[in-house]
Amino acid sequence: MAATRVLTAATAVTQTTSCFLAKRAFLLPAKKSCGGFGGLCFNRRALVLKSKRPFSCSAIYNPQVKVQEEGPPESLDYRVFFLDGSGKKVSPWHDIPLTLGDGVFNFIVEIPKESKAKMEVATDEDFTPIKQDTKKGKLRYYPYNINWNYGLLPQTWEDPSHANSEVEGCFGDNDPVDVVEIGETQRKIGDVLKIKPLAALAMIDEGELDWKIVAISLDDPKAHLVNDVEDVEKHFPGTLTAIRDWFRDYKIPDGKPANRFGLGDKPANKEYALKIIHETNESWAKLVKRSVDAGDLSLY
Repeated sequence: MAATRVLTAATAVTQTTSCFLAKRAFLLPAKKSCGGFGGLCFNRRALVLKSKRPFSCSAIYNPQVKVQEEGPPESLDYRVFFLDGSGKKVSPWHDIPLTLGDGVFNFIVEIPKESKAKMEVATDEDFTPIKQDTKKGKLRYYPYNINWNYGLLPQTWEDPSHANSEVEGCFGDNDPVDVVEIGETQRKIGDVLKIKPLAALAMIDEGELDWKIVAISLDDPKAHLVNDVEDVEKHFPGTLTAIRDWFRDYKIPDGKPANRFGLGDKPANKEYALKIIHETNESWAKLVKRSVDAGDLSLY
């Protein structure tokens, strides 16, 4: 039997949501589809993909979602699905809102801190569940534990057809934007946290741009102390360097070259991080509109 647990984003009480990142959150009446950035939105019945599966940009108004685990952990069959209040499967990438307003964003945990199973949202599977990554049919693990909670920002996408002129002309890695959450608590796979971004690292992985947004959960005891990159250096000394070094070096034990970082090998500030989130949210909007080729990505 599949195991199910209920997750509630901490302290979320208002029904604010967006399909696309705007400068301010907006309220939606019940059961109405959202109209977000630029007024772009869809009617679920009006838009039918080539696969004949409908898609709606409607985000989950109630932040409470259920997580259903299917298959044994650390197996090829293991999946973590997300269910809405009615028990229907939804996509953590497409259906959970990015922004909650007032500079607060949803963050979905893929890899809990102090673990090394390489978990990720399956962007090419229906409902984009979380699974363990594989290589040549074998489960992937980091060579050592990751020291922070790691996951994604929903409703973002690093466009592989877009060259970033500020980061060596690198193209996006075709994934949602990654988040490194520096709070003290070890979270669980599938947890949905309310975070505030603090910094950004421009990692270059085999020529592809793979942004790392450094953030902290609002329920962390130190959350009120940090609001920008300088605060991280002050209250979490050495953390930004440790994050950069960890992601730079983790492939070396497998015989691969170290990753590199753009922007002078330094973390960018909060304002820059918010710019990256905004731009990748716009890219996601184009993706779900089918304005760009989705390739093998699931929009369901």
